[in-house]
Amino acid sequence: MRLTLPGVSLLERIMRCAPTQTMETALGKTQRNRQVMFFIVSFLLSGAGSDPGRFSVAEEMENGSFVANVVKTLGMGVEELSARGARVLSEDKKQLLQLNSETGDLLIKEKLDREELCGLTDPCVVPFQILMEKPLQFFRAELQVEDINDHSPTFLDMKTFLKISESTPVGTTFPLTIAQDMDVGKNGLQNYTVSPNGYLFLRTVTLSDGRKYPELVLEKALDREKQPELTLTITAMDGGSPVRSGTAQVQITVVDINDNTPVFAKPQYEVQIPENSPVGSLIVTVSAEDLDAGIYGDITYTLFQPTAKVSQTFGVDPLSGDIRLKREVDFEEIQTYDLYIEAIDGGGLSTKCNVLVHVTDLNDNPPELTMSSFTSTIPENSSETVVAVFSIRDRDSRDNGRMTCSIQEDLPFVLKKQFENIYILITEETLDRENKAQYNITITVTDFGSPRLKTEHNITVIISDINDNPPVFNQTGYTLYLQENNSPALYIGSVSASDRDTGANAKVTYSLLPLEDQNLPLFSYISINSENGNLYALRSLDYEIIQTFQFTVRATDGGSPALNSKALIRVVVQDENDNSPFVLYPLQNGTAPCNDLVPRGAEPGYVVTKIVAVDRDSGQNSWLSYQLFKATDPGLFTVWAHNGEVHTARPFSDRDAIKQKLLVLVKDNGQPPLSTAVTLNVILVDGFSEPYIHLSDAPKEQAQSDSLTIYLVISLASVSFLFLVSIILFISVHLWRKKRDTLNNEYFGSHGPSSGHLVDVNGTGTLSQKYQYEVCLGSGLGSNEFKFLKPIIPSVQIQRYGKDLEENLSF
Repeated sequence: MRLTLPGVSLLERIMRCAPTQTMETALGKTQRNRQVMFFIVSFLLSGAGSDPGRFSVAEEMENGSFVANVVKTLGMGVEELSARGARVLSEDKKQLLQLNSETGDLLIKEKLDREELCGLTDPCVVPFQILMEKPLQFFRAELQVEDINDHSPTFLDMKTFLKISESTPVGTTFPLTIAQDMDVGKNGLQNYTVSPNGYLFLRTVTLSDGRKYPELVLEKALDREKQPELTLTITAMDGGSPVRSGTAQVQITVVDINDNTPVFAKPQYEVQIPENSPVGSLIVTVSAEDLDAGIYGDITYTLFQPTAKVSQTFGVDPLSGDIRLKREVDFEEIQTYDLYIEAIDGGGLSTKCNVLVHVTDLNDNPPELTMSSFTSTIPENSSETVVAVFSIRDRDSRDNGRMTCSIQEDLPFVLKKQFENIYILITEETLDRENKAQYNITITVTDFGSPRLKTEHNITVIISDINDNPPVFNQTGYTLYLQENNSPALYIGSVSASDRDTGANAKVTYSLLPLEDQNLPLFSYISINSENGNLYALRSLDYEIIQTFQFTVRATDGGSPALNSKALIRVVVQDENDNSPFVLYPLQNGTAPCNDLVPRGAEPGYVVTKIVAVDRDSGQNSWLSYQLFKATDPGLFTVWAHNGEVHTARPFSDRDAIKQKLLVLVKDNGQPPLSTAVTLNVILVDGFSEPYIHLSDAPKEQAQSDSLTIYLVISLASVSFLFLVSIILFISVHLWRKKRDTLNNEYFGSHGPSSGHLVDVNGTGTLSQKYQYEVCLGSGLGSNEFKFLKPIIPSVQIQRYGKDLEENLSF
């Protein structure tokens, strides 16, 4: 058993021509020579696929029998053979051989029957290929199946009848039925013998097609009167070891003289029939004549020495000589039938003619596709990946057997032809699973016959995912609203990100990123569920401390390496009415008594004082209204609801008490509303000179006191006028924007607005929660002096609300 590679002889010639290296120069040049030799061997082995090597093996060997070791013949080591994924491909669907890639042994996959594979064809050669997948390389080879002597010769007719005229001259031959032997070569039929007799001996004749048939030769003239019948035993023997044989009997009847043999009109007939000819159709009619008369002139036609295929396919009418089909013929099975027709007259004389029947091919076989290798799943982003290796064939001939192979045009795959009928399917471009995760590929093989036949083979290629897409949030930014004074661990909202990948690559987890501002402990305020992105407030928040803050959430997928994206989250804390109004003036802490002086001669509408209050809440929760809740004389004073100014409601009389105590309720607009009570002490005086102003002996001090009083009255009137103008402008704009009448001009009358009127903190005299100041009316050096103090603003409040507060808040 051997493998012949034509490239080896070329290698030997190159080696002979190569200069001999001495031991002294071997160290410096051995490495370079090895590289050159490796290149030459690789080149010759790559070309070895063009001329097939041949392995030999005897038939009937058991499964797994050793055929040959291909390691040395292929010029590679066992490790390389295994690493490159070597395996055997057959041009037929039936796999006869298998390759052990771990040892390089070529083994029989199933028991071989030479007669089944090749019939009478000798030598019996089966082509195959050895495929290397990594990288892709083919080695063509042939398996020659050697015949063993496992069949005995057999006769189709176990008994033959001959009629020989007694006048037959010595030397006349009588052909007998041929024996069949399925073996070939020396194991096939070799000769015949006949049982001893005194009249005939046997001679073996070889036909032009190599078949051997026996014929009896008359050695001595027959005498019907002495011996009318003879029974002979014919033995057919092959050349095997041991010799096999088969026997048949010949019954000879001696008849009277018949001295004319039939003669055919033509010694050879040649016809063509299509392979789709129906059973029973007439192929040709042969005709012979006999000059004898009577029964000696009656001719009978028979098939002479037919093979099994011929006798099964054709039949001859014994009287007319019509040759007809007994079964359908197939060009792909047999292209030409060689028939011998024997004409026998009534006297037993015969003659033969030859009939050649040529079967013409029709396109009746669709192409066949055999898939040798197929990878159903390939990763995305891979290029020029081998998906499938397959072979095609068509059993028809000429144009009927020529084929073309194709796939759909709109696919990122391409077919490449490797050998005559071997193709590979590879990716043409980089694939993206997110665009398409599965491809249904139809491989179409079409022949060039008429009509054209085709075969379609469908395969499905699944694109596996790699982590090439980061998570994407469904919003670029999130704004979450949270009511202050919330309960701990309160759910406030969620974020969501999706990943176009699949499996672990698409599993998204969420996390919080630390803030750049280290003053805000984010992880004590907010937590996130890493699985679903739900956000929770870990503790109660106070709007008055923090109104809004923002942080970043990161979404990370489960791929390797992991990809991530970020989203900005803004949390807005919404105000709740949890702060009561705070009175800035007059102070209610009792540290310094504040009394308001009003001259008895004051006209109705006289501004007594103004209550200044703020609310730390925002929006409508900080809108304040003022209401006179209780007074010593309820009809003497009125309080404006929108700005807290206290005015006289009527002229004073002598019966009015000097000291008037007012209780004013300051209420916000929250739900439910919160309120604070303010106590005012008002003292009625006839004039600022008595009894609270001590007269001085010096006229200059009296003049200065009178002048200060005048300035104070002018300042109070100016501030009140400006305040009223601001209120009117604000309400006008407000009514214009909202287009509704919520207020009327009565709010600005001398008697003040109704108790239900509310005014925004920014334009009505009610201060915003951002401002805190102290105003106190106190006595001067003299008992009739008082003054307004500027707002006192702590440094912390100045930093929080702005340095312009002190300049804007004064009377």
